[in-house]
Amino acid sequence: MKLGFFTDSYFPEIDGVTYTIKLWREELERRGHDVSVVYPDGDYDPQDGEFPVSSLPNPFYEGYRIPLFRRPSTLPDLDVVHCHGPGPVGLLGRYYAWKDDLPTVYTHHTPVEEYFDQGVKLESVADALARVYLPMEQSYLESFDAVTASTERIDRDVDHVQLPVGIDLDFFKPTQTRWYETRTVIGYSGRLSKEKNVDEILRVARHLPEYDFVIVGEGPYADVLKRDPPENVQFSEFLPREELPIFYSSIDAFVTASTADTLGLSTLEANACGTPVAAADVPPFEETIQADNGERFAYDDIDAMAAAIEDCLDGDRDTRGAVEQYDIDHTIGQLLDLYDEAGAAVESPADELTQAPTN
Repeated sequence: MKLGFFTDSYFPEIDGVTYTIKLWREELERRGHDVSVVYPDGDYDPQDGEFPVSSLPNPFYEGYRIPLFRRPSTLPDLDVVHCHGPGPVGLLGRYYAWKDDLPTVYTHHTPVEEYFDQGVKLESVADALARVYLPMEQSYLESFDAVTASTERIDRDVDHVQLPVGIDLDFFKPTQTRWYETRTVIGYSGRLSKEKNVDEILRVARHLPEYDFVIVGEGPYADVLKRDPPENVQFSEFLPREELPIFYSSIDAFVTASTADTLGLSTLEANACGTPVAAADVPPFEETIQADNGERFAYDDIDAMAAAIEDCLDGDRDTRGAVEQYDIDHTIGQLLDLYDEAGAAVESPADELTQAPTN
């Protein structure tokens, strides 16, 4: 199949959507399919099969860009359109599919409305924007032949297929190399943005001065977090992808207080490398983090957060076994079935007309 991924989030920006698209593309092409990626241009040189859309810097969310438009006629012929967001590039993909009557799939990665307060600052204005935005996105999602989400959490009134984005268990596995042999280290890896609540990790670090904390990542909230961190907290920029398994294998526990994840890839990657996870007791972690791979804590309860970390440090858990259900092989198999079903749904009306008896 000739597949088109339309996304408003792509390199050089680092986030879960970007790496999901990269992994899905690699796995699909390994199975013989052709994947084109349409994305906002920026400080990134396109490779074969990548098609940038002219864009402008985003004044509301640092690091991301606002795409403009690209003529569909400049894009390759496709069999299936798969959109990965509700932004301008996603809309371009939906238009491309409508124009050529192609099957469409949408993957819900991000609850966009939860980011409005970072752009407009005033909570009342952000709430008003959300009230306007959600019905628009609802109508957009209903136009697709299939909608997927990693867990039951989608917060949208639309039928969807639960399809975890998946992790590469051949890549994320325990390593022989250990960076922190002589100390107990609690780690975090991800974007440093408001909704990730990394400030809660700083609070619990003050509560647990006997442990070291290493926070890996970049983002619009980085300067705020780095103003006055506890002495036992070390910050690091995003690591090269090939070093992430070493980081996850080296820390003694992974911690997150995020309330905006749809799957929490970094938590499952840490589990795959043998490391337990302490996570807030909110979606999606109420599904993905159980006793065999970590502990959950009540959000905004520092005592509970500290206790969850301590519990993760105490005892052995088969964390890797707990996340085998998220192996990328399972995901890609289901995704290919979904493409076939979406194609059949588009073709069936035409088939019925062709087969209808004539007078």
